[in-house]
Amino acid sequence: MNAGMEFAHKFARAYAAACKPLCRELKLPQTAFDILMFLANNPGYRTAGDIVEVRRIKANLVSVNVDKLVREGYLRRETVEGDRRKTLLVCTERAQPVIERGRAVQSAFFEQLFAHTDEEMRASFFRTLTVMDADLDAMLEKEP
Repeated sequence: MNAGMEFAHKFARAYAAACKPLCRELKLPQTAFDILMFLANNPGYRTAGDIVEVRRIKANLVSVNVDKLVREGYLRRETVEGDRRKTLLVCTERAQPVIERGRAVQSAFFEQLFAHTDEEMRASFFRTLTVMDADLDAMLEKEP
């Protein structure tokens, strides 16, 4: 199973390398960029706690980078009515061009990642991921 860990590590390094030129241009740390893109691409997740749990980014890094994104006008905080302890993170209008460019980088990254696969291989890969996702859900349902 070491190959899986090595693949995950290579994937993360290659993705960071693909994002680096845009991050440099925008003067955004990779983590801030990742947070912004996570929120933009996953509207069901809207809190710092979601980022910590789902993206597995340490809470202190989330806090520092969310503060930076808010200061620079890419995110705004909204308090949930009736629960002042819960703060939603919302992408601003200023963030939209960055998000569009980030999505273009992500799209190009995945095109390059799948460049040497045909449609049948891609379809099989995504079917396998779907089955594995269901298996993981079943395993987590059994969790005490």
